[in-house]
Amino acid sequence: MQTAIRATLIRGGTSRGLYFRSDDLPEDVPTRDRVLLAAMGSPDSRQIDGIGGAHPLTSKVAILSKPSRPDADIDYLFLQVSVDRAEVSDVQNCGNILAGVGPWAIENGYVDAQSDTTDVRIHMVNSGGMAVASVATPAGQVAVEGQTRIDGVPGTASAIPLNFVDVAGSSCGSLLPTGQARDHINGIDVTCIDNGMPVVLIKASDLGKTGYESPAELESDTELKSRIEDLRLAIGTAMNLGDVRKKTVPKMCLIAPPADGGVVTTRSFIPHRVHEAIGVLGAVSVATACVIDGTVASGVAQVSQTDDMKVEHPTGYFSVAMATEGEGVELSVVRSALLRTARKLFCGEIYIPASIWSP
Repeated sequence: MQTAIRATLIRGGTSRGLYFRSDDLPEDVPTRDRVLLAAMGSPDSRQIDGIGGAHPLTSKVAILSKPSRPDADIDYLFLQVSVDRAEVSDVQNCGNILAGVGPWAIENGYVDAQSDTTDVRIHMVNSGGMAVASVATPAGQVAVEGQTRIDGVPGTASAIPLNFVDVAGSSCGSLLPTGQARDHINGIDVTCIDNGMPVVLIKASDLGKTGYESPAELESDTELKSRIEDLRLAIGTAMNLGDVRKKTVPKMCLIAPPADGGVVTTRSFIPHRVHEAIGVLGAVSVATACVIDGTVASGVAQVSQTDDMKVEHPTGYFSVAMATEGEGVELSVVRSALLRTARKLFCGEIYIPASIWSP
């Protein structure tokens, strides 16, 4: 016997995930996590018995429910399902999967479509932050096709602007969790920052790298990965994240001078695989570090304006618009925004063994 559960598979930005109504999943968290592991086919490096894509970018889940606060239209809980371990993590947001929440909310009756464009106010449950997704809705229908291209995704689609509100320090308690723009950890200068995603920035040259290596090259360097993980574990407590051995944050980001007209080049560890691009909120945190004096990034980045900051990554770049007030460690982020696209891939039922859950 098997249990059928309603689900929608959506490509959000450069990620892909299952979107569920909270009412369709077990209330008990351990049971819920077993259901999600079975749905994705974890733990298994190929995820052959589920619909995960054998990579963290395609092993993601959004759980959606009625808003728990008056200034939101929908609650969005993000869960990262490990590929090769029986672990489900809720310690971070995901801005790529966020891109699919607005269209899903409109198509599932949480928000009434307006003429031309519909704004969806999204409460990001993981951190308590808010985002507003602006979804094109001509004739009251969610637009899918369009002319917007994002690096890391073939073709074009309808643009979904995302505006982030009050996300600085959402996971760590402050924009600069250690209280400093630069720290010296394990003999390496780093910058710890949280503007929606906890990130540790390291100059690639300080680890003997150029910063322009491919993800495959970096993933094959076991000595480098071990050194980066040692840094990550050493700094977790200082970032107010506690013991991060089983957590997906902080992300570790190697940076180098821009190679193609952007502000900085990045190679992002998430945290044990190398991202083919860079996460949405990870890019926001990196861009923020570039405009703070004294950070590791400030000595590498080439910033001429903040309304279109191109953060370079292995498959292109990520544009971030930002408005700030103050300087240095007193800097505050008034607004950060970016463009994503999303596309619904299927909507139906996913089956899991009834021995795992049979309501």
